[in-house]
Amino acid sequence: MAMHHVATFCGNCNCGCPELYYDHDAPEDKRVVITDDFGQRIQMSLDQWNDLVAEAKAGNLENLGAAPVPA
Repeated sequence: MAMHHVATFCGNCNCGCPELYYDHDAPEDKRVVITDDFGQRIQMSLDQWNDLVAEAKAGNLENLGAAPVPA
């Protein structure tokens, strides 16, 4: 079975936007695949993906690009 396409992030151009796949045939710790527009990819387990989604839903990733606040 080939990788199952889940989502394309951006999709408003033909520049090779990042994409999300699920690979049923990969080892369990590498089934979630994210490709970028430079031809690279990362792989993670479904548990790791679910942790990332939970962090995003909790709002913990909203200020990712903001400058750190001095302690």
